[in-house]
Order: sequence, then C-alpha cells, then structure tokens
Amino acid sequence: MGGYFSIRLLFFLSGFGACTKNESAPLLPVPQAVFDSVPASRTLTPLVSEISGIADSKTAPQHLWGIEDSGNPPQLYQVKYDGTVTKKVYLKGAVNVDWEEMGRAGNDLYIGDIGDNNLRYTEHAIYKFEEPATSTDTVFTFDKIRFNYPDGPHNAEAFFVLPDTKDIYIITKQNAPAGVYKIAFPYLTTGVTTATLVTTLDYSSVVSAALSVDGNELIVKTYTNLYYYKRKGQTIEQMLQTKGEVLPYKIEPQGEAVTFALNNSGFFTLSEKGLASTVNLYFYKRK
Repeated sequence: MGGYFSIRLLFFLSGFGACTKNESAPLLPVPQAVFDSVPASRTLTPLVSEISGIADSKTAPQHLWGIEDSGNPPQLYQVKYDGTVTKKVYLKGAVNVDWEEMGRAGNDLYIGDIGDNNLRYTEHAIYKFEEPATSTDTVFTFDKIRFNYPDGPHNAEAFFVLPDTKDIYIITKQNAPAGVYKIAFPYLTTGVTTATLVTTLDYSSVVSAALSVDGNELIVKTYTNLYYYKRKGQTIEQMLQTKGEVLPYKIEPQGEAVTFALNNSGFFTLSEKGLASTVNLYFYKRK
C-alpha cells in the first residue's frame, strides 16, 4: 500500500495525476488577476511628507483627499490624480493627536485619530463630516465619535466604514494577529463608545484599509503586502475569516495609505516620505 500511494503522490506532484477508471485528479483553482501588477505612477508635487490616509473625492472628480499624522495641523490635502497638490482644507476645532486613516460612506468623509504608538491613550476619536465642496477652505461642523477598546489601549492605523449600515471597523497594527473592532451605528457623539472585538486576521502590522463603494471588496494593507477580500453573501466578519489574496504591490518608502477609486476602476496607494526624496501616487487599474 505504501508504494502505491508513493507512486500516486509522485505523479500528482508532477502535474499528471494518477487516476483509476472512476476518479480524476483534482484541479486546484487558479487565482485570477484582478488589478494590473504594474501601477501608473505620478510624483506628488509639492511634496507632502507624512500622508497617512487617502480617500477618493466626489465633490472634486479626479481628485483625492489626504491627511497627515501626528505633529501636523488638523487639515486635509486635495490631490489631483496627476499628483498635483491643489489645496488644503482645515477642520476648525479638531485635534490631530495621531491621524492615521481616512474613509468614506456616501457623501461623508471619516478621519481616524486612532494612532497610539506608545499605547498611552485611554480613548480615541473618529471625525465624521460631509465632504467639503470645491470652494470650501474650512470645515466648521463635524461629529466626533469618541471610543475606547474593551481590553486596553491599542495602536491602529486602519479602519473602514460599511456603506449600507455605517458600521465602523478598526484594525489594530501592533497586535499579532491583528484585531478587528467594530463601532456599530448609530454612533454616540456625547459619550465614549466601547468598540467590540469581532474577529482577528492571520497577520499583523496593518497600516491601512480600503472598502469599495458597494462594500463588497476590501484591501487591507501592511508595509509589504496588499490583502484582497471579496464578499460572497457574507458578513464582513465572515469575509475576514477567509484567507485574503495577496495582490501585486510596488513597495513604497513608508506606504500607509490605500483607497478604491469611486468609479471602481482600480485603487490608489500613497506613502509617507520616509527616507525617500520624492513620493509617488500609484494607481492599480482593474483588469
């Protein structure tokens, strides 16, 4: 019996398969390329040193929004698809403790003040506001969604908002494996919400996440990989318990931002300056 199975294994590994009259060798699924493996590249001009989150724009087509992290003013940058930085928009009354991520749902933008490298903050905040018009230079009205974790401080740099339910999912960075916490809609804006741990990933060091407009595709980014998930009648929690497909990715100096194009034509990545002299906006076109 041992020799028989050894021969079958040898033939299977050789790609031929050993078959009896009533059986056939199983065919392994071949992953289909969803996006181009080589992105289009545009240099960010003028240079913005610490972009940590991006989101595509509805009010200004062919533009993205970007934010910088701790130590920078509470402001958004508007960036053309060609890499040109065209304007700044301030959030008056907001505080940039450690802004790390952007998201959107419908006509609203979300900014995650969720970074905590030294694990010292007892609460965090997510700012929600209507996307500024092209003529706006200052946002005066926003909701501040304050939250904490049920198991103590966490450092996070990624979140996304489910478009139909408006539930917010936050992914921690330093935990191994990464934890996924949920803030259910409707949000509290007068107190502190305790986020709920709903699942974990089989990897860590998550620095960004992007959900497609229809809520069915998700990209989770680390410094070295892009993990792609697609919902097939599943909840977000069920989808994240499957294994993400690793997408082709051009390594960036300190790549901490990813977002889908609103027209579903592909996705963008953008990095912090790190030790590089320039920063490039990359676009991976959908095949």
